Parts: sequence; structure tokens; C-alpha cells
Amino acid sequence: MADPIKTRLYVDSPLAEGQSVGLDHERAHFLRHVLRLDRGDPVAVFNGRDGEWRAVIDGFGKGWCSLTVAEQRRRQDVTPDLWLLFAPLKKGRIDFVAEKATEMGVSRLWPVFTRRTDPNRVNIDRLRANAVEAAEQCERLSVPEMGEAVPLDRALADWPADRKLYLCAEAGSARPIAEVLRDAPPGPAALLVGPEGGFDQSELDELAKLPFVVPVGLGPRILRADTAVVAALACWQSLTGDWTAGGSDRRPPFRAPIP
Repeated sequence: MADPIKTRLYVDSPLAEGQSVGLDHERAHFLRHVLRLDRGDPVAVFNGRDGEWRAVIDGFGKGWCSLTVAEQRRRQDVTPDLWLLFAPLKKGRIDFVAEKATEMGVSRLWPVFTRRTDPNRVNIDRLRANAVEAAEQCERLSVPEMGEAVPLDRALADWPADRKLYLCAEAGSARPIAEVLRDAPPGPAALLVGPEGGFDQSELDELAKLPFVVPVGLGPRILRADTAVVAALACWQSLTGDWTAGGSDRRPPFRAPIP
């Protein structure tokens, strides 16, 4: 029987049989002092390109740990081509958005500043760290790309013509999201969720003029911005995303200890 694997780690290194992988101080500390692993213990590693692999700890040193890649556990899959544009929220809620959007399969996280956005800065490194941790926990084989935090109009200036942008509108004329997505053409897509307090009316008017923007409604109640993210992603995945696909080569799930 194979050794039980207690954790998964995202790494930047190429992964192939016999490949050596070095871990930084934070990861080495986690394995040795939180999980209490030792030389010879297995871990799972993935890099978003080469699938998931079983690796074995070679040893620990002062502030480092080395692994040797053994065999592939899962082939690399294809993440749905779905971007999430969202107005930054305060610390705890933006962490929630990064975590849940990663779990829900978003391929790109893109903070955008609207006219009512508060705060007006984003810690991209922290956002990525939350996304990495979520990918490790949910058995995803990739980590979302991170878009540079920019004003909304700048993000839309060079928008690819083939990518529909579904505007989660809290006001104005918008068909229900489920109705829209059932008729949605296949291909690249994006969701746009505004700030707490909603979009400025002038923004909604400007967005309505763009040919790639499709307003959608999220029901009769006003949702918090982080709730709207989860609701919109759940609708998209269940109606047109990878929740509709059957079959998988996933291994039985395991649960890593929570530090």
C-alpha cells in the first residue's frame, strides 16, 4: 500500500521523474515543524503545467528542504478559460474572494478599481498566496493568473473581442444569469463584480455601450460583493463550465492537516 500523502504543495520547478525540487524556508518549516514530516516521507507537488506528482523528502537543512520527484499521480487538466474581474474589498473579504474564486476554477483573478472602490490598493502578493493555498487544499492542478490592479476603463481598453464579459448588475435592465448562460456561446468568458455600494450609474451606462458586455442579474436581493462572486461563479460553472463535464482521473481526495 502506498504511503499516505498528507499535503500538496505548489512549486515553480519543472516536474518529471527523478527531478530535484528545493523548497524555501516557509515551506520547509511547514513540512518539518507543522506536519512533522521527515526524510523519506511523501508529499504531492504540482506546478500548473506537468500534472501532480508524488515526491519524497530528501532532507532538511537550515531554512531549506529538498524533494525528489518519484511518479505522476494525475495528468495535467485544462482549466476553464474564465476570468474574474472584481472591485477590491477590505482585507478579509478580498482574501475570501481569492480563495473561493480559486476553488471555483477561475483562470485569472483581476482586481479593477471602479469609481466607488474602497480600498484603492491591492497587495497582489497576498492575493496570490491565498490563491496558492486554496489550490493546494482543493486539489486543483493550477493557480489562477494574477492581473495587475488597474482602473476598470484601462482593463477594458484592449479587451479581446472574442471574450464575453458578463456584468453582474445590481440595477438596471438585465436578464437572469441562468437564462443568459443557458444560451451563452462556447469560448472565453469573464465575470465582472462591482464594489460594495455598487457601480456608479455612469459606469453602468458606459458598460452598456460595449459590444462584448452582457448584463446579468443575480436575483431579487442585493448581495454583498463577495457573495455575488461565489453566486455568479457557481451559476457559470454549473451551466457552462467544468461542472457540466463527466468523468475525471482524480485520485480519492485527501485532507491535509490545517496548520
